[in-house]
Amino acid sequence: MTGLPVPVPGVSVCVLMNRGCCGPFARFDADFEPPGSDGGLELLSTVSEQRLPAEFLPAIREGLVQGLGGVSASVLLTDGYFHETDSWASAYRIGAEQAGRAALIGARLLPPEEAEALRWVRWPGSPKPRRPTRAR
Repeated sequence: MTGLPVPVPGVSVCVLMNRGCCGPFARFDADFEPPGSDGGLELLSTVSEQRLPAEFLPAIREGLVQGLGGVSASVLLTDGYFHETDSWASAYRIGAEQAGRAALIGARLLPPEEAEALRWVRWPGSPKPRRPTRAR
């Protein structure tokens, strides 16, 4: 198993599929670091239970494992937010998967073109999202 070669701090996730009505919502920030001596995925959190309930951590872990695709890393959750009604484990899983992909792009383990598929995540150096062109 390869490890993340360089830190990728400041990965920010905001899954918002509830435009105008209820729907999946997830929000958290994470710093990715090279793995510790154990290898594998290490997930730590400095976020209070009031901002990000522990019930969402297994979904975040699952998404990170999927997104990192076998690359080991230490991940520190630095901030988070949830909505009483609209936060779903599936939204945190989707966001974490994209965060893992973003870390791989930030560490140059994936080509920058992969960033175009990441809708819910931003990180330092990520490309600006393209705005759709309007017909005049």
